[in-house]
Amino acid sequence: MKGYEELRESAAWFSLSSRGKIRASGEDCSRFLHAMSTQDIKGLEQGNGLYAFFLNDRGHILADAFIYNLGNSFFLDTEPETGSKLLTHLDRYIIADDVTLEDATNQWEVIALEGPQAVQKAASLDIPVPPTQNAVAFWNTGFVARARSSAKDGIRLFLPPTAAPNLTERLAQSGIPQADGEAVRVVRIENGLPRYGEEITERNLVQETQQLHAVSFHKGCYLGQEIVERVRARGQVHRLLVPIAIKLATPPEQGTKLRYQQSDVGEIVSSVYSPALGEVAGLAYVRPEVARQRPVLTLSNSAAEAHIRNG
Repeated sequence: MKGYEELRESAAWFSLSSRGKIRASGEDCSRFLHAMSTQDIKGLEQGNGLYAFFLNDRGHILADAFIYNLGNSFFLDTEPETGSKLLTHLDRYIIADDVTLEDATNQWEVIALEGPQAVQKAASLDIPVPPTQNAVAFWNTGFVARARSSAKDGIRLFLPPTAAPNLTERLAQSGIPQADGEAVRVVRIENGLPRYGEEITERNLVQETQQLHAVSFHKGCYLGQEIVERVRARGQVHRLLVPIAIKLATPPEQGTKLRYQQSDVGEIVSSVYSPALGEVAGLAYVRPEVARQRPVLTLSNSAAEAHIRNG
């Protein structure tokens, strides 16, 4: 793995250019995105951002995105698997609204700089760092967002494709290595950060993911809100996403069941071998009572012990 230690201990960079990017503009843009997402977009001031879910009418998660207010438009940064799907989903609900959606995926390169020293490294390169999570700072012909994909802290640099080689060269000259995809995924799972398309899918309801920072519970009506509020009022969620540690050297397969007192109580959705932990780190959906009690679990296909870790 390239860049693993740096992502954990200092800083490394990697490309996120394959992520979907949607620019939304028009007089009704704020109101429209407010009605389509789980977050309070009407209250989102210029230069700030939010992490949000987009739901269907049954409350299931169709996509997630970072939404940034750039002043003259809103910018949606979503997973590679959901860029086209989210654009189609939003476009279907534009009726008489003054809203224009543009697929901006190929117009921007995205470089992530992450790790506990990412902010200091960026400052040493005269890259502006937004002071708060998901905030935005305009920089040259692009902008910088305070966001992370894997490590404890990080920034995301959005810039035209012609400017990307100069930036990556500057990063290399300053001694900041490029992390490969394996290292990014291992650190992400070590830190208990789920990714849409892997641990979060259309099967999931909002509360199951435990990513409630993606939801405003004080805003008005939005698509899927009825289900979100019903689950919150009744507390009827049947599984919760939690980070786990497994006393194994080889990651078990996705879908492996977790057992407690001879009953299946959960299912592993992702796992990696963690050199830092000396065992397997993973993410799993487990029953709520199991998530609260944190008993010692076993795998359905072995006697290996699994423990629920702190998020």
